[in-house]
Amino acid sequence: KVAIKGIERELICPACKELFTHPLILPCQHNICHKCVKEILFAFEDSFADGGSESSNQSSPRIRISASSMDRIDRITRSGRKRNSLTPRSTLFPCPCCQRDIDLGERGINGLFRNFTLETIVERYRQAARAAIAIMCDFCKPPPQESTKSCMDCSASYCNECFKIHHPWGTVKAQHEYVGPTTNFRPKILMCPEHEMERVNMYCEICRRPVCHLCKLGGGHANHRVTTMSTAYKTLKEKLSKDIEYLISKESQVKAHITQLDLLLKETECNSERAKQEASQSFEKLYHVLEEKKSAALRAIETSKNIRLEKLQAQVGEYQGLLENNGLVGYAQEVLKETDPSCFVQTAKQLHVRIQKATESLRSFRPAAETTFEDFVVDTAKQEDVLGDLSFHSNGLEIPEINEEQSRMYNEALISWECPGKTDSADIYVLEYHKLNKEEESVTWQKTEVCGKSKVLSDLDDDSSYTFRVRGYKGSICSPWSREVIMHTPPAPVFSFLFDDKCGYNNEHLQLNPRRTSVESRAGFPLLLGSERLQVGCYTTLDYIIGDTGIAKGKHFWAFSVEAYSYLVKVGVVPSNKIQKLFHNTHDVTSPRYEQDSGHDSGSEDAFFDSSQPCTLVTLGMKKFFIPATPAAPKDPASRILPLPSCLGICLDCDRGRVGFYDAGCMKCLYECEVDCSGLMYPAFALMGGAAVHLEEPVTAKYREYHDDI
Repeated sequence: KVAIKGIERELICPACKELFTHPLILPCQHNICHKCVKEILFAFEDSFADGGSESSNQSSPRIRISASSMDRIDRITRSGRKRNSLTPRSTLFPCPCCQRDIDLGERGINGLFRNFTLETIVERYRQAARAAIAIMCDFCKPPPQESTKSCMDCSASYCNECFKIHHPWGTVKAQHEYVGPTTNFRPKILMCPEHEMERVNMYCEICRRPVCHLCKLGGGHANHRVTTMSTAYKTLKEKLSKDIEYLISKESQVKAHITQLDLLLKETECNSERAKQEASQSFEKLYHVLEEKKSAALRAIETSKNIRLEKLQAQVGEYQGLLENNGLVGYAQEVLKETDPSCFVQTAKQLHVRIQKATESLRSFRPAAETTFEDFVVDTAKQEDVLGDLSFHSNGLEIPEINEEQSRMYNEALISWECPGKTDSADIYVLEYHKLNKEEESVTWQKTEVCGKSKVLSDLDDDSSYTFRVRGYKGSICSPWSREVIMHTPPAPVFSFLFDDKCGYNNEHLQLNPRRTSVESRAGFPLLLGSERLQVGCYTTLDYIIGDTGIAKGKHFWAFSVEAYSYLVKVGVVPSNKIQKLFHNTHDVTSPRYEQDSGHDSGSEDAFFDSSQPCTLVTLGMKKFFIPATPAAPKDPASRILPLPSCLGICLDCDRGRVGFYDAGCMKCLYECEVDCSGLMYPAFALMGGAAVHLEEPVTAKYREYHDDI
């Protein structure tokens, strides 16, 4: 027999780190206390209400949720799952043992089995650990007597006298099953948690759990492979016995591995001490370099100070000589007392030169030395940045690369990155970004830690450029910074709307998706009927559709993409007072370049149609962007045709009365013109032939970073 005290580590709950109390079996086959499951789920649910893990960390002190489990709770919270939904939903549980997010199904904790076998083993361990502590009778009057047996049917312990009183001969209670004193009472029959009145009599080989016949007939195990409980008992017991026998036979090998692991523990201790010494030596070298630089700088400042003080003190002495009865002035006054002309002239000539110099210096006073030490200011900004990035670099940690195709700048910024080797060798990533500003000399990077490979930023300014970089961390080891990527935010706040399926919508020619974010025009039979007029002209109407929300004031931006196969698409804005005219405009044509009654091909008809349009639109099609023919536009038609961007944007400034058309990928303005914003403005689209337009989806919670541990 295996000693009870030798298996203590198997009887510890991974959540509370105490002996199991009413352990439940998770779908991943790990065990956890019933109370711990509830507390983790409460912490999980609280994170939804409070929007983060702060409240989760304030859960019961009994439970110790690991940092990785809390990260997974926060991640699942940010994944967009809503509470109080009317539709059935499954319950996710972060297993503290295998670090996976386990689906508990719709029944949640009520669908889990109690591990009665583990309960019995824990109880035996407790009895062995407290052999000197007796279990007292539950029915004795004070003082209670020591119990001699426990009834499994009554779930109570009795002394001999109380057992006879409560289980008299000749009654049903006399047939109850009793065992030695215990506090672990388990039911005789294991009941199904989904069908509480049914006992389990089968074993699902797919889910690896006991089930009842109702689960097999019409429950969640209807199509699963099941076997009888006796067969499963026999099979699993044989497998477990063989595995135990195999492990016992390999006892010498296990001991050898333990010896090897002990050596590795000692080697790890020695290597860590050696690494500490090497790191200390590296920092000591930096200290010495800094001390030398510091000493040299202080010596230079001290030398310069002494030289300046000497010059200034000499200048003070010279000016003191200009005072009466002092220095030069006093000497000159004594010379003036000389009465012999020849002697006076001999001395006064040189003295007069000195007096003139002193007079000139007095008129143009200038200190002999500067008092400021601006030339001795030490600029350590670059060195501080280098020291801030000082860490353990490893060649084995790959440098991440920002994926510009998957990254987006719209209502929020979605920054995505990947590793060249397609392996996630880093435990965590650090994303840094800063706004490009030519006026600022120093750059201040904003930093955020990410568990996955993408991050949504919502605090960026409109109409700005930002630089992004990312690096990976694995413990204290980090990779070098990725290549810096510059991205541009939209020129104005993003305006959200859907296609209007009521106002003027032609469902015979246009087709909307259920979410009303995409519209498609198909060149079908109606277009062929309209083409009959080709013999007398080329009049073919466009099919218009507008947004379901209008703009009254301010500056707004929205983006969309046009399918490459689209033949003709017009995009722009329309005022509310001209919507009816838009849908009933008889001059809505493709290109009436030639008509029998015009008599020439001058293109004057085009000017008529451009001026008569009720809304401001630009033409797209055949993978091209056509700049409208205006006096300010180039005269050469070829120079007015640009490649069609993968994503287009429109910026409407109602306050200034201008509308701009942008390449939404780089936020570059392709064309801008004036527009009448006297009424409520609506986004407008027109399609003809085979064409499709897709509104750009805003960056929402579903794009937020996550890391799948399963």
